[in-house]
Amino acid sequence: MTLANRFSRTLLLATLALLSTTALAAGDGAQPAPPSASLSLIPMPAKLTRSAGSLTIDADTVIVVDRNDAAAKSIATYLAAQLKQSRGLDLRIADSAGTAKAIVLKRDSKAGTPAEGYTLDVNAKGVRIHAGDDAGLFHGAVTLWQLLTQNEAHGPVELTALHIEDAPRFRWRGLMLDSARHFQSVDEIRALLDQMALHKLNVLHWHLTDDQGWRIEIKRYPELTRIGAWRTPPDASRDGEPSRYGGYYTQDDIRAIVAYAAERHITVVPELDMPGHAQAAVAAYPELGVTGKRPPVSPDWGVNTYLYNVDDATFAFIDHVLDEVMALFPSCYIHLGGDEAVKDQWQASPAVQAKMHALGLKDENALQGWFIARVGRYLQAHGRRLIGWDEILEGGVPASATVMSWRGVKGAIEAAQKDHDVVSSPAPDLYFDQLQSDRADETTGRIPVRDLASVYAFEPVPKELTAQQAAHVLGAQANVWTEHMPSATHVQHAVFPRLDALSEVLWSPASARDWSGFLTRMPTQLARYRAQGIVYADSAFAPSIEVDRNAALVSGKARVTLANQAAYGELHYTLDNSTPTAQSPLYQGPFETSLPATVRAVALDGQGRPLAAPRSRVLDAVSLLSRESAELPNCPGSDFRLRVQPTPDATTLAPAYSINVFDTCQFFPQARLDGVTSIHVEAARLERNYQLAHEARLVVSRPAKTEFGELVVHLDTCDGPALASMPLPDPATNPRRFTLAAGLPDHIGTHDLCLIFTAPITGPLYGLERVSLTPSTVK
Repeated sequence: MTLANRFSRTLLLATLALLSTTALAAGDGAQPAPPSASLSLIPMPAKLTRSAGSLTIDADTVIVVDRNDAAAKSIATYLAAQLKQSRGLDLRIADSAGTAKAIVLKRDSKAGTPAEGYTLDVNAKGVRIHAGDDAGLFHGAVTLWQLLTQNEAHGPVELTALHIEDAPRFRWRGLMLDSARHFQSVDEIRALLDQMALHKLNVLHWHLTDDQGWRIEIKRYPELTRIGAWRTPPDASRDGEPSRYGGYYTQDDIRAIVAYAAERHITVVPELDMPGHAQAAVAAYPELGVTGKRPPVSPDWGVNTYLYNVDDATFAFIDHVLDEVMALFPSCYIHLGGDEAVKDQWQASPAVQAKMHALGLKDENALQGWFIARVGRYLQAHGRRLIGWDEILEGGVPASATVMSWRGVKGAIEAAQKDHDVVSSPAPDLYFDQLQSDRADETTGRIPVRDLASVYAFEPVPKELTAQQAAHVLGAQANVWTEHMPSATHVQHAVFPRLDALSEVLWSPASARDWSGFLTRMPTQLARYRAQGIVYADSAFAPSIEVDRNAALVSGKARVTLANQAAYGELHYTLDNSTPTAQSPLYQGPFETSLPATVRAVALDGQGRPLAAPRSRVLDAVSLLSRESAELPNCPGSDFRLRVQPTPDATTLAPAYSINVFDTCQFFPQARLDGVTSIHVEAARLERNYQLAHEARLVVSRPAKTEFGELVVHLDTCDGPALASMPLPDPATNPRRFTLAAGLPDHIGTHDLCLIFTAPITGPLYGLERVSLTPSTVK
């Protein structure tokens, strides 16, 4: 079974929904759901106390706001729409309750609540949400919505009497969306904003320009989108790859998104990267670059070498662009990038060098500091503030600059110690393009894994800071870089449910963080996702089915161990190929089964609801002598590893290929070779669309012996005896996915196999989808 057949996200979610044991009650005449014993609120409020009594919210309940409070009425309208969609409750909005039960939304600047804070009271008479500002009132409404969606039933809801006092720990609670590498529609961004609001996040950092695309309409410079918004992919028009890829947001689109976000009390902070990551801009207007030549908009991921020049005309261009950007985005902050600016072009340019020396700057880092500071002063003169990635510290920046630390937390520490405000956004900790698991059925992304637990454990304030320095930490954000996320489905899979963990880290008091308690609240949250059509990753709860392959091959019996990443839920399994349910055997420890067998398993919560779609594993000689792509680790020497789709813009979640762009060498670990006579490989030709800048020297070149290269199998080590050499097909005339096979000499015992692609490093990359060993007889 190939990885493509093993993993279909649509099928998993359909199965998950089918298995859900929560009854959906009819809307009219339904009995109210009982008060929940454990309230599933994410993030958890700062303070929650229960009291005796309860309140039923039903169609007779009225949402009450002050007659002249337009902001409160807008929030009431939002709450009513959410409840109608999720509970089927159609609540009226009024300026008085009369005799009806009421949900009162009251904004009072003298309320005494902290910024964005609120109080929420439920008693037998009604619900009252009180806040000092609009954002606090909105967050209170979101908490009420969560209280009213503790199960998937429609109709009336019975609430436990309680009192909540709540306010956020941090004022910057962000998510960065990269629209430059892959483009999302306006509706897809709205869907992401909807979820940000329901998680009490308040900053969408929107990455709009990079080497691979310029996505924002600038009316004064139409070539930025006519040329800069479109790239020609490698292998354009072949194997489903488009002839050109791109898109951009009109100014009307941007106004609509900013307004939609503002209604949800989310600020949109735009990023226009400079002085590096500028290839799309230079492709549109070559005079902005250093060489004067027009490059293509880059189809490659990684670090490109194109920079803006430092002429006055270029700064005039930047100022004019920022004029239009500031007119579209009312945010205090404008993000200027500043990261990964490889200085080769500046170093090679006599004009740039002359400018640097005329300014009395010691090196190109100082020149970048001068560049960023100049643009920052322009922003400051227009009432805005500069924010940039932590490289901006290297050349010195104005005291008012805010630093976004991405290269670990070192930048956050240095910036705070220099009295700069800081947003913690370190790689890989909060990079949601990191894989959520190392499962064979995981989709595309970077390694190492950053799972749900690691995000929940993240602390935004580095321990090295004093209390005074820690006050500079505004908060944190997760980054969604989309090189390997071509579709909104990819983005949702990467973001959810890790966003739940991040929201609690950023909102709730640090002392209240409780991983076990968080897990108990996740089943309800996953049900909310299903109801809203969110394609979340179930990796944390998906059962793994592990066996000692070689012991099973020898004995004809497999000792099976079940587990899941979060170590949460009850695991149930079947051996008859039926779908496991709560009535299936409960896993209580490793068990033994004879070969051949099919083990299917599912994790259930305390109410018998599935936490993830069931997973299955076939146990027979063929499967035990095979490895999927994710089960073939890198050879020693380089830890870099990606899981990529078949083509740069493929929108399916599978297959995914684990590759190392620096060394095309992988291990088939602990292969039992007794009686094995041949090797069969399912492989794919992949695009080498990676710009590595100075790291290109690290790419290992392995000379080929045939015209297009070969896959060579070595025994034990990568310089061990060659067991087989399989020539690669002609890339120009053969399909992207192909199979290879070769006989193997007799060997006895267990050995590692080293698999090396010797194709020229100027040509394509190759990925292994599945490697199988074939014995002369199948036991």
